[in-house]
Amino acid sequence: MRIRFDRGTIVFDRPDPGIDPAQLLGATWDLEHHVWRLPAERLTDVRGRLSAKRVRVLDQAGHPAGLEPTWTLPELRWYQREAIGAWRDAGDRGVIALPTGSGKTLAAIAAAAELSVATLVLVPTRVLLDQWVRALAGCWPHVIGRLGDGDYSVAPITVTTYASATSWAPRIGDRFGLVIVDEAHHVGAWCPAEVLEMLVAPARLGLTATPTPPGSAVDRKIGPLVYALAIEELVGDGLAPYKVETVDIQLDRNERERYRVMRGQFNRFYSQTQRENPGASWREVVRIAQRSPHGRDAMVAWRGSRAVIAYPEGKRAALRQLLAKHAGDRVLVFTADNATAYTIARDLLVMPITCDIGRAERELMVERFRTGESSVLVSSQVLDEGFDVPDAEVAIIVGGTGSERRHVQRIGRVLRPRPGKQAHVYELAALASVEIRQVESRRRGLGSSDELDGAFVGAHHQTEARS
Repeated sequence: MRIRFDRGTIVFDRPDPGIDPAQLLGATWDLEHHVWRLPAERLTDVRGRLSAKRVRVLDQAGHPAGLEPTWTLPELRWYQREAIGAWRDAGDRGVIALPTGSGKTLAAIAAAAELSVATLVLVPTRVLLDQWVRALAGCWPHVIGRLGDGDYSVAPITVTTYASATSWAPRIGDRFGLVIVDEAHHVGAWCPAEVLEMLVAPARLGLTATPTPPGSAVDRKIGPLVYALAIEELVGDGLAPYKVETVDIQLDRNERERYRVMRGQFNRFYSQTQRENPGASWREVVRIAQRSPHGRDAMVAWRGSRAVIAYPEGKRAALRQLLAKHAGDRVLVFTADNATAYTIARDLLVMPITCDIGRAERELMVERFRTGESSVLVSSQVLDEGFDVPDAEVAIIVGGTGSERRHVQRIGRVLRPRPGKQAHVYELAALASVEIRQVESRRRGLGSSDELDGAFVGAHHQTEARS
């Protein structure tokens, strides 16, 4: 029997007459090409089963190359060493969950150096693609492959965006012995699980600040959670101490009335939909809304209510005051949408970072921020994951959602340690709006309220439908 890699699968040619690939391996017959196939991720299992049955095999299914021991690594922190040890003890498979800013990237690079096999790193964004290449270049003296953002080169150490991995995995899935998935909570959604099925790599490491529940696609394609620490466990050690303050924003009379009318219109539709479709998810509610003029009008009202609180006059004034208060500090401003990010950039003459910004311009903006030439960056989502600026001290959340995961990621952008550093996080929340409940919701990811500075005002707000 011969086994080989073909388009993200393991193919069985000329199977032993005494072996039924379907029964022994669970393989599927390809009617078009007249071969048996299995997902490439099953290669290690296939080899073990065939060996146990003493089947003679011509194995051409992929033997990832070993690497020269030429890594140069900085000293690891205690928890990074513990995390790598836990992953190795779990059979080189599983997820490490550490807070943003605590050095997950370095821990993963150290794991790759310890295994010393060809490694593929999957990342969600172009910003992270650049950042991983820079981090690896500081530890690995050879050429680093890049797939994405206009680059298409493959090397024993290669970094790829999720999007590029989708098209390249069928071609290169047999070249790597280790796959590292950054922001692993996206597996099964932004990062299709099929990508990992097309990789033969037996060693798999997921990195996240916010682990997924057991039984998710992450468990199946990467492995279980093997090591986790929360923000409060590393503050003062692996993370900078921080202060969180909620800044209550009073809408003016016109803003309050517009918000009340539009939100009320949406809430009536939402309540009716839930009565008629108990337990309907948000996606289902949106789908139902598209079926009638009444529903479509309700969604227009929902978007309008969000626009009112995205950047009202009160937030505009509060943002100016906070930037004046922290003049000279490096500040990251987070918004709920790109339109608000661009508005703030125009108002305050600061730099926006969005998905529309090209690579050259993005790199220039980030470098100016790192050097201190520019002290403020504003973004809706691009800075949420993986943006590495140790000197950023202040985060101002102008708008967001109730997501604990996103909140932890945003706050983590300013928690990277530096001697004497005190990080500040400000949440701007419009009173008598859904933003008050969102603040309560996302705070749960940071620990109990008595661990956080800054009083939370506005408990008198009305309960409203999903934002």
